[in-house]
Amino acid sequence: MAQGSSPVRKAVVAGALGAVSIALFLTPFGYIPWIAGASLTVMHVPAILGAVLEGPVVGMIVGAIFGVTSLVKAATAPQGPIDVFFTNPLVSILPRVAVGLVAWLVYRAFRGKLSGLAAAVAGALGSLANSVLVLGFLVLFGALPLAVAASVFVANGLVEAAAAAILTLGVVAAWRGVGGKGKAKLADEDK
Repeated sequence: MAQGSSPVRKAVVAGALGAVSIALFLTPFGYIPWIAGASLTVMHVPAILGAVLEGPVVGMIVGAIFGVTSLVKAATAPQGPIDVFFTNPLVSILPRVAVGLVAWLVYRAFRGKLSGLAAAVAGALGSLANSVLVLGFLVLFGALPLAVAASVFVANGLVEAAAAAILTLGVVAAWRGVGGKGKAKLADEDK
């Protein structure tokens, strides 16, 4: 975990992952076309990585960047009838900030003996927090009926959670040397 990380390192990681979030927003890589005109997103993965690698504040900052890009996209280039609801920060920003907090809490709970599993579970549950909160607010504000939100959760949310688990495990393993006998060179910086 990043207990010994300096404030400068945290700022650099937050900035780098924030830049990745913006790049994902500006390119087609952040939203992958999926069934029935919906999109899968990996936009939440940088927030999860920030939380796992550097703690909850970094994860929440990167999540907020993701949320702001979502709000901006909804306000400036809406693509569907429910996009107007994403101009509400409760739909676009708050769930994305929660991604970092949830991912950190999960990683912290498991990290001691099971670092690889902790990273994968943090990725999956951070992603599910995004899906549940966004869809929950959309239901609450009348944008989607509960049955439709449940369908979207099954079709998109579970696939996004699996992708986030795999991506988080891969990046954290490379960063910290979780999966191998030795440590990754970058893992030495965690001391």
